[in-house]
Amino acid sequence: MKKLLSIIIIFSFALCLFGQEEDNSKRQQKSEINTLFGRNKINSGGYGGFGVGYSLIDNKDAVMTSARGAWIIGHGLAIGFAGSGFMNAFAYNSSLDSDVNLTGGYGGILIEPILLGRFPVHLSFPVVAGVGGIAYTQTQWTSDPWGNQESWIEDYNNYLIFEPGIDLELNVLKFFRLAFGISYRITSDINLINTSTSALNGISGGMTFKFGKF
Repeated sequence: MKKLLSIIIIFSFALCLFGQEEDNSKRQQKSEINTLFGRNKINSGGYGGFGVGYSLIDNKDAVMTSARGAWIIGHGLAIGFAGSGFMNAFAYNSSLDSDVNLTGGYGGILIEPILLGRFPVHLSFPVVAGVGGIAYTQTQWTSDPWGNQESWIEDYNNYLIFEPGIDLELNVLKFFRLAFGISYRITSDINLINTSTSALNGISGGMTFKFGKF
């Protein structure tokens, strides 16, 4: 009888230890980030990233470049700073007898809610609010064999900007994420010669490479 009681007590104790270990394992798995190549356990972190994209600015093709840096809180919210630069295509202006285009940039505070960030594929919603500058630039091409150019700013203006977006993110590795996204720029009126006041308003699309602890 004593042996049977001892066996029952030992067996019950082993079950308790196994149950506690299993619960700890489940909690650890829930706190881990799943990636395309494994898991990464971390409660908070941060990242730096750069991106390239495309947009229409003043109804002309434009190249976009961007950079971000943010602190990630609890896998679900990133707070930091972001900036973008742009340049649209050249167009000939007969009154100025030169090619003209728009160049500039903007930057400000970044707030980025992250939905289901522990999953290999998930969504984030970056929002940038800040200030920027835009220049109406003239360019003339020299006649020398090297095809050099001379550029100067004809007019310049500052503006406020608000840019919400949505990104589809891939957790490629524990330190690397690749995001494909679209955003919409909303600015205060642009006051430049030969330029619409809403020249910067519109959709952008591109990809962002993020490196850090997620």
